[in-house]
Amino acid sequence: MSDVTESFDVDAALAALTAQVEPLIAENPDVVVVGVETGGAWLGERLHAHFELASPLCSINISFYRDDFSMVGLHPSVGPSHIPADIDGKTVILVDDVLYTGRTVRAALNELFDYGRPSAVKLAVLVDRGARELPFAPDAVGLKLDLDRERQIKLTGPEPLRLTMC
Repeated sequence: MSDVTESFDVDAALAALTAQVEPLIAENPDVVVVGVETGGAWLGERLHAHFELASPLCSINISFYRDDFSMVGLHPSVGPSHIPADIDGKTVILVDDVLYTGRTVRAALNELFDYGRPSAVKLAVLVDRGARELPFAPDAVGLKLDLDRERQIKLTGPEPLRLTMC
């Protein structure tokens, strides 16, 4: 892996993501925003505040549903999800920081459906880095990158948000 670290303009990526989320909210003003912990929750909080949504802000912890701990060396820290909104029959905007293999999205959907049956789930991601293993595509994306598998991109925060690649 390269020792070179690159930074990206997270504000520009967030502005692009916000612009793409806007029509999703215009079509469904009673949407429920659900951020995937931790980076997606930080982004979900910003989107929720920007659009001044009436529905409660939600976040999910997908640790229990991950299927790749042994593959990527993750250590599960299973915590509670926070879904105070009724998601049955609602459009949910699922927010995450980086879309890569699609395994996080699969885990998030499993967790989300434990809380109800939304009419639709729209995926909003800050970064789409390609190289999917599962068939998921974002409905809104702030930044598209074509990265080699050995490269990593990470959102840190919450204040300030920083997006770095190494």
